[in-house]
Amino acid sequence: MKGIFASKRRLLVGLAASLLLPLAVAQDAPADFSTQAALTLTGEGPWYRLQVPMALQFAARYADLRDIRVFNAEGQAQAYALTLGRAEQQVQVRQTAVKWFPLHGAKDGSGEAPGIRVQRSDGGTLVEVLSETGGKPEQQILRGWLLDASAIEAPLEQLQLDWSSDSDGFQRFSIEASDDLQHWQSWGEGQIARLAFADEQLQQRRVNLPGQSARYLRLLWLAPQQAPQLLAAELSSSDRQAKAAPMAWSDALPASSSKPGEYRWELPLALPLERVHISLPQANTLAPVTLYGRRDGTLQWQVLNRSLLYRVPQGGKESLQEHIELYGAPVQQLKLVVDERGGGLGSSAPQITVGLRATELVFLARGTPPYQLVLGNQAAQAANLPLSTLIPGYEPARLSQLGVASVAVATAATAEPQAPVAAATDWKRIGLWAVLLLGVGLLVLMAMSVLRTTQAKP
Repeated sequence: MKGIFASKRRLLVGLAASLLLPLAVAQDAPADFSTQAALTLTGEGPWYRLQVPMALQFAARYADLRDIRVFNAEGQAQAYALTLGRAEQQVQVRQTAVKWFPLHGAKDGSGEAPGIRVQRSDGGTLVEVLSETGGKPEQQILRGWLLDASAIEAPLEQLQLDWSSDSDGFQRFSIEASDDLQHWQSWGEGQIARLAFADEQLQQRRVNLPGQSARYLRLLWLAPQQAPQLLAAELSSSDRQAKAAPMAWSDALPASSSKPGEYRWELPLALPLERVHISLPQANTLAPVTLYGRRDGTLQWQVLNRSLLYRVPQGGKESLQEHIELYGAPVQQLKLVVDERGGGLGSSAPQITVGLRATELVFLARGTPPYQLVLGNQAAQAANLPLSTLIPGYEPARLSQLGVASVAVATAATAEPQAPVAAATDWKRIGLWAVLLLGVGLLVLMAMSVLRTTQAKP
């Protein structure tokens, strides 16, 4: 009897699980989100990227945008990835032809570096280099070359030479660097080569340099070998410039003030802010300030940064300092306390704009356009894929080659969530509820049947 009852109980549990499974795997629908905004696509697909504006950040329920989705016209969710904007380093390589000057040394100089005297133009450029080595010309040999790199301000990455010589083969030389022609630093050794075989010729003309700056280079061929005659000398330099991570900025946010010199702002959710811009509308303003922040009203205020804000004339121009740097700590409430001894920020309450590191959304367009971006669902779970999964064979350089999606920010909620947009009848969801109700009814009937059978047994 107990076995029969347990068997029936397992049957009921299995049936319940099978009925609830369709609901568990049911996908999100656009109507589940409080904010919908149409996307405009340009460029070549099927992948498109969108830098999420701050208005959409404000419309989300989570700072990490786990509740963001992209849907097509059929209401199908699109595969997507999220990537955080990063600082980049731009490298610009320049090739510069430079002047070269011969360096002579005594044939019996035992490899010592020859002394030199220089003549310069009014601009400091070398005009002539004279050897200080004594003796007659027939007692001297060409030991090396002095390269004038004073016009190059960037680090030197590579040396390229062209030369003439009576014989082929390898040419080895030492490389030294100096800024004053008096003190020299060793940069190691270099090697060039010209080899001939049959009708073919192999040349090695390039020598790598350590990537440091120097005004002059001294190339000395190893004694007793005589240096070849140079025909051309070219230096490759690299100019590295840091490109800041892209930022997403809010619109101007008005302040509330309960007492003089203290202003407050509240964001729709806690965000990892990296910069705050405080508008100074009045000229000749100077004020020390302290910016506080906290995640919510139950916590104590924490000092985010202290700064001096000003808008003053300097050197015939207006000098501005209106930014306060932060460090990505999540805050929802901000408080600015102004030292009023300098006159404060003026008669009106200041407006601020807040910025954080921009998030880029990349999605794979599938199905029928138009596509829409949705946000604002407290129950949503993260559904983004790694970028390397979304784009097979992904390389960072490929990101800039993707199509671009844009959104009309005016359609997005900025503080309070909007009511869901009216949607067509969702027959799939209605069907699921019908199956669920039918299953509940069957479970009730089966339970009653089991109860009657149990009671009928003596």
